[in-house]
Amino acid sequence: MNDKHIIEMFRNRDEQAITELKLKYGRLCFHIAANILSQHEDIEECLNSVYYDIWNRIPPDEPNDLKTYLCRIVKNKAIDKLKYNSASKRNSKLSVSIDELAECIPDTRQQDIPTQKLSEIISRFLRMQDEKNRKIFVRRYWYGDDISKIAEYFQMNEKTVATNLFRTRKKLKEFLKKEGFEYE
Repeated sequence: MNDKHIIEMFRNRDEQAITELKLKYGRLCFHIAANILSQHEDIEECLNSVYYDIWNRIPPDEPNDLKTYLCRIVKNKAIDKLKYNSASKRNSKLSVSIDELAECIPDTRQQDIPTQKLSEIISRFLRMQDEKNRKIFVRRYWYGDDISKIAEYFQMNEKTVATNLFRTRKKLKEFLKKEGFEYE
C-alpha cells in the first residue's frame, strides 16, 4: 500500500492505518529503536508509543514523506525512552554518537535557533556530500548504527569509517559557520 493511502486512512480515522503502517515500516522502525534501546520490552514500548503518537498527529499533521516522518518520531521516542531509563547512567552506543554530533551542531533547545532552519541547512550540506559519505553519516547519526556495523556494511575498515565521520563532522561545522551558526 502506498504512503498517500495510509495517510488518507489516518485522516479518516481508520484503525487499519496502523496495521498497514506496521506492515510497511515495522521492521525499519524496530531497527531504529533497537539501535538506541537494548531491551526488547523497551523497544516494543517505544514502538507502541510511536503508533499511538502517529494516530494522534495525523491529522492535523500532513507529512509529505511518511517514511521520514515516522523514522524521526521513532528516533525521538527511543532517545526519550533511553534518557528516561538511564537518567544516571549512560548508554555508550548512542551517547557516543550524540556526543560526536554535539561537537559541531548547536543545541537548539539552549539557544534561540529555529530547528527547521538548522534541519534544512544540514540536509543541504548532506546533499552536497558524495553518496558514500552521506550514507555513512546518515547510518551513524540518523539510524544510530555503530561504527563496526557501518564498516561491515560498506566493507571498510572501522578506522576508515571513524576518520570519514570525523572529516564529515568537521566539514559540517565549517558549513554551519558559513551559514551563520557560530558554535563552540
